[in-house]
Amino acid sequence: MERLFGVVKPLIGVVHMLALPGSASYDRETGMQRILAAARHDVQVFQDAGVDAVLFCNEGDLPYQVRVGMEQATAMSSVVGELRPDVHVPMGIDMLWDPMASLAVAKAVGARFVREVFVGVFESDMGQLRPDPGEAFSYRHSIGADDIAVFTNLTPEFASPLGTRTVADRAQGARFFGCDAVLISGPRAGSPFRFADLEEAKAAVPDMPVLANTGVRHDTAERILETADGIVVGTSLKVDGRTENRVDLDRARRMVEHVRHAREHHWEMIGARREAG
Repeated sequence: MERLFGVVKPLIGVVHMLALPGSASYDRETGMQRILAAARHDVQVFQDAGVDAVLFCNEGDLPYQVRVGMEQATAMSSVVGELRPDVHVPMGIDMLWDPMASLAVAKAVGARFVREVFVGVFESDMGQLRPDPGEAFSYRHSIGADDIAVFTNLTPEFASPLGTRTVADRAQGARFFGCDAVLISGPRAGSPFRFADLEEAKAAVPDMPVLANTGVRHDTAERILETADGIVVGTSLKVDGRTENRVDLDRARRMVEHVRHAREHHWEMIGARREAG
C-alpha cells in the first residue's frame, strides 16, 4: 500500500462514471460532455477532500456485461485521458466485469492499479464469471503493464461463488498467482460486506493487502480499518448516500478524517508493540 499510495490504509474514492457509449443506459442526447463533466466534478471533490487515490469505474453501464465493448473501453480511456493532467493522486481502473479491458484501459491512461475479478468461478446476475488469471497476467505482460497492480475481488457484488473453495482458499490462490491485493465486497454497490469474510481473508494472507470494497460508512470506517489494509468507498460519499449521485465534499472530508484517525491508531499500536517487545 505504501509503495502504491504513499500511505498505509489508503482511502480510495470511486469515480462512478455515467453510462458510456455501447451501454444500454448511454444517453445519446447529452453525449460525452456530460460524462466528462460529472467525472471531473468527482475527481476535484475527492482531491479537495484529501483522498489517497481515485478509482474510475463504469458503474453507470447498466445492465452490466461480463465483457465490455470496444466503445465503452475507448470512451473510458478518452474521459480519463482528458482528466489525467488534473489528477494528482494515484488512479485505478475498473471496467465491470472485464479484467482484460480494465488492464487495457489502465495501460492506456497511465493508471497504477486495476480492480476486477481475476480468480474464482461465480454465478452472478450477469451470467457466469469465469476469469482466467493465466490469460490475464499473460496479457498484462504482453502490453508492458507488469507495473500495474492487480486488485482482485474475492466476494464480487451481484455474485456467489461456485464450488466449495472458501474465502481463505481464494485469497491464498490470488496471492499464489501474483495478485497484489484482495477485496471483500457485499452483495451490491453500497452494501456492507460480511466482516467474517474480511477477517478470514486477512488471516489467510496476513502478508497481503486486504481491502474493504463496499458498504464502508462513516460510522464503520475506523472499526473496519482495524483489520483492513485500506478501503474503497463510493456510495457513502455521494449526495444523500445514493450511488447514482455525485460526490459530496462534506461527506468525503468526514471520511478522510475517520481514515486519518484510523491511521494514527495503527501507528500507535505498532509503537506500543515495539516498546513491549
